[in-house]
Amino acid sequence: MRRIFFLALVFALVGPLAAAGQQAAPAASAADDLLAAWNREAKKLTDMAEDFPEDKYNFKPTPEVRSFGEQLTHVAEANHRFAQIAKGERPGMAAHSEEPKSKAEIVALLKKSFEEGAAAIQAAGDAGLAKPLQLPTRVITGYGLWTAAVINAAEHYGNLVVYYRLNGLVPPTTRAAQERQRQQQPR
Repeated sequence: MRRIFFLALVFALVGPLAAAGQQAAPAASAADDLLAAWNREAKKLTDMAEDFPEDKYNFKPTPEVRSFGEQLTHVAEANHRFAQIAKGERPGMAAHSEEPKSKAEIVALLKKSFEEGAAAIQAAGDAGLAKPLQLPTRVITGYGLWTAAVINAAEHYGNLVVYYRLNGLVPPTTRAAQERQRQQQPR
């Protein structure tokens, strides 16, 4: 009985000391979390842009709405404007001199816009993202600005899923999820 008591006492004393010696991974900062969300949306939209057939880039679900290519160009322009605001610049200047016409030009513009946004988030860090930014009608923090940018990108992603489905196509993220499910099924 004394032996069991002794072992229990040793484990009770040594266990916390051993655990204290192990360093937990540092928690990600809010800026890191925001950047990860931005990069997730960037990947989803870029994958779509690269995957969608070029001969369907002019597809419009109805005549009144933007084509697939115009939607992506619109996202790229919005990303550029978000970055301009984050840098304290007046938004509105185009990210390109001419309207992109080919799939390759649109994909390049989209990638550049997401890279510009990621660089702005990284450069700001937690301290910079907490600072106020003056918009024409209100003041917002960098966190608020980039959260709106992530939401904007996510909303356009959802919109473009419809373009895929109306063309009888499966979006890349759905295909990847379906593949993961297939691989997890017992054989």
